[in-house]
Amino acid sequence: MAGQDGKWQKEGSDQNFDYMFKLLIIGNSSVGKTSFLFRYADDSFTSAFVSTVGIDFKVKTVFRHDKRVKLQIWDTAGQERYRTITTAYYRGAMGFILMYDITNEESFNSVQDWVTQIKTYSWDNAQVILVGNKCDMEHERVISYERGKTLADELNIEFFETSAKDNHNVKAVFERLVDIICDKMSESLDSDPTLVAGTKGTRLTEQPQGPNNPNCSC
Repeated sequence: MAGQDGKWQKEGSDQNFDYMFKLLIIGNSSVGKTSFLFRYADDSFTSAFVSTVGIDFKVKTVFRHDKRVKLQIWDTAGQERYRTITTAYYRGAMGFILMYDITNEESFNSVQDWVTQIKTYSWDNAQVILVGNKCDMEHERVISYERGKTLADELNIEFFETSAKDNHNVKAVFERLVDIICDKMSESLDSDPTLVAGTKGTRLTEQPQGPNNPNCSC
């Protein structure tokens, strides 16, 4: 996995997983980040969530490419007043799910700002998938699939439309993000085998350090 310096670290042999990936779900408030996480981690859905205060996370273990991968998935607050808190967690994140709401033009227009946040606060090899959520609300759609796909292509990232309510493409997004990270890790290790360290990686209880200044449509 990636340490705080952005290098891959394999967990010690005493752990019951091979790698741990820190993932963040980011985007404007009310685009459905919390519902998306609960659908994936607990296979549950409710529309009654209040806005996330600060940050929260869930843990899920998956098997990909014969490896046991523990996912530490952080659900971040979208409001501007929490931005300083949430960007402190970007460091060490290996993947981002950047989400907008297909029924909300402002959330789509904010995508570029979120990309800038990622570039500012995360490490260079962080992988990103753009997600247009709430595609079950077709009658309220204001952002076409084509606009989302075009933006993703311009940003050189992959794109999915999803519905946490209908459980559409939720698992696919996480699986694809893990695969992209694994592919990048494999490429990095092939080019420099010394990147795998014998030291333990990020622990679930670790407190974040301050910001490092530095497919398918419904």
